[in-house]
Amino acid sequence: MFCSFFLLLTALVGLSSSSPTPWEVPHEQRHASNLDWNRRARVDGDTVLPMKIALAQTNLEKGHDYLMQISDPQSPKYGKYWTAKEVHEAFAPADGVVTAVKQWLTSAGIESSRIIDYENKGWLAFDATAKEAETLLRTEFYEHEHKHSSKIRVGCSSYHVPKHLQGYIDYITPGVKLTPVVKRDIKVKRASSKAHKFPKPPARMNHAWSGGDMSWKPQAAYGLPQDLQGCGLNITPPCIKALYHIPNATKATPGNSLGLYEQGDYFSKQDLDLFYAQYAPYVPQGTYPIPALIDGAAYGMPQNSSEVTGESDIDIDMAYSLIYPQTVTLYQVDDQIYEPQEVATTNLFNTFLDALDGSYCNYTAYGETGDDPSIDPVYPDPAPGGYKDCYSKVSYLRLTYWDAGQRQCGIYKPTNVISASYGQAEHDLPINYSKRQCNEFMKLALQGHSILVASGDYGVGSFPNDGAANGCLGPQATIFNPQYPSNCPYITSVGGTLLYGNQTVLDRESVMHVNLSGTAQNFTSAGGFSNYYGQPSYQKAAVARYLTENSPPYPYYEEFGVNVNSTQGIYNRIGRGYPDVAANGANFRAYTNGIDEHWYGSSLASPLFASVLTLINEERFAANKTPVGFVNPVLYAHPEVLNDIVNGTNVGCGTEGFHAAAGWDPATGLGTPNYPRMLELFMSLP
Repeated sequence: MFCSFFLLLTALVGLSSSSPTPWEVPHEQRHASNLDWNRRARVDGDTVLPMKIALAQTNLEKGHDYLMQISDPQSPKYGKYWTAKEVHEAFAPADGVVTAVKQWLTSAGIESSRIIDYENKGWLAFDATAKEAETLLRTEFYEHEHKHSSKIRVGCSSYHVPKHLQGYIDYITPGVKLTPVVKRDIKVKRASSKAHKFPKPPARMNHAWSGGDMSWKPQAAYGLPQDLQGCGLNITPPCIKALYHIPNATKATPGNSLGLYEQGDYFSKQDLDLFYAQYAPYVPQGTYPIPALIDGAAYGMPQNSSEVTGESDIDIDMAYSLIYPQTVTLYQVDDQIYEPQEVATTNLFNTFLDALDGSYCNYTAYGETGDDPSIDPVYPDPAPGGYKDCYSKVSYLRLTYWDAGQRQCGIYKPTNVISASYGQAEHDLPINYSKRQCNEFMKLALQGHSILVASGDYGVGSFPNDGAANGCLGPQATIFNPQYPSNCPYITSVGGTLLYGNQTVLDRESVMHVNLSGTAQNFTSAGGFSNYYGQPSYQKAAVARYLTENSPPYPYYEEFGVNVNSTQGIYNRIGRGYPDVAANGANFRAYTNGIDEHWYGSSLASPLFASVLTLINEERFAANKTPVGFVNPVLYAHPEVLNDIVNGTNVGCGTEGFHAAAGWDPATGLGTPNYPRMLELFMSLP
């Protein structure tokens, strides 16, 4: 250790010349211009740049194996979850790295008094003039203006670092990653930075429908109890309980609240009370979620608000109707400036994960340090009415600028089970941005948390106009467009199913696939294969069986980071397959804006399946056992505890998509919950 560290330091001598030396190597390069940003003038030399050097975490490549040790039902360590401290220590930067990087900076003329060493050892920060930074990194910084707003970012096309430090430095900002900074000729306020966002398709996964005759009942239904006779066209809590043999909940173990993530949408107390009165009378009026509000988020809105659009209402309806008297915790993110705009942006989860894990605010993984200001909200928000916790004004080198202060980092303990009915195409996000988030989901899973997400509602494509008009990729708009975060191997992706109108709760469901008119004519359970992530060990056998026995009739490719403009295939045969499981996602009756409508989407399926896991946790706690944690390895090892779905397909991109089949399939995963079987299995585990 001493010898290698000594060589690391001595290699830094003489690095003050204006051009790269033999000791320096290119660290990052932008290979293609960002379509949303235009390069403008070179940054003035005396402009103050808030520099951050992200230090590489260690052992990330071991994360999957660590997780399998405590999630595989055959492992002797099953259920022996890690503490937050153990997780942090396992992935912290290597010893000696901070000292070595500081030596490089001071040898280049950055005084040690200007360097901030953050407690988690994940990154170093210092202020430098553009001239100092260009000399340090052997680069040139330019302004970049957003095509559809007044945003200004600063960055470079490439930069250099010492060769012996390259493996220890993950990322530097500003750099290839564009960063907002304050220059001499820019005023301190950044209120306009969010004023005009280029619209993208909604990230929520639901759809309301009020057309057609929904009162008809099949002949077979008349032999069933009254509240189960209309389930083919009207899904209510009694229908769901009958479909999956879910008992009425009786337990409410302290600390076992079900977490729901909400963004860009709010619930209405009046709508919830209407739902309880009509469809779940055992839930008392005035039963609302526990607020876990993040970065100035609001708690609900009036029933007639334009920001009550259904997502939060139906998530809370679904959860409380299945788990009451247990509680629901609402993780509502972002202030009233950002929140209404988030139905049209690509940011997901970062401020939420910041609030659950304080180290996530600043640690580095896959070249990403903390939140990305070109994607995520920036706090404190200087806009009128924006969230301004710890807002302060500082001066440096005769320039005045606003210090971002502290975001809400690590303020909430994650619930045992969390459901999120939000997502978007993985192609919309930088690969390293999504990998860093996926890495955090892995860390939460190591601590015994179950994270479930809706798989999406546009089959093998994405939202209309996300990519091409049909939501697909490639010059001919025929390449399948996989979804995030369902592509992350450390979450449980939940697809949608339905009963046909002439069926009852005694019949087997099919892939959710309905014509809701307009842009939702092919509203169907999303599924497919990731272009970013490979198949995790727990699902390889199941995916191989599907591909062997069903042989999808489409050309494929076998590579990650594929060039969609030149590939001859339309899906990645070696990618992480999703969804993992499924649940009913059609004809759910719920109130929004005071109107009783039918709701559709995997948005319904995720909180439904999450409720099942919450109920199972209740029984495990009663037996002095740990929560179920990351359930994928258990379910793939025991698919018999789920109801296999074998009918239907998830169309898209001019194809029939993937057909449901025996075993796992990329339309409904392993199938829908069978509560008694699942309970028996999980109660048999340590």
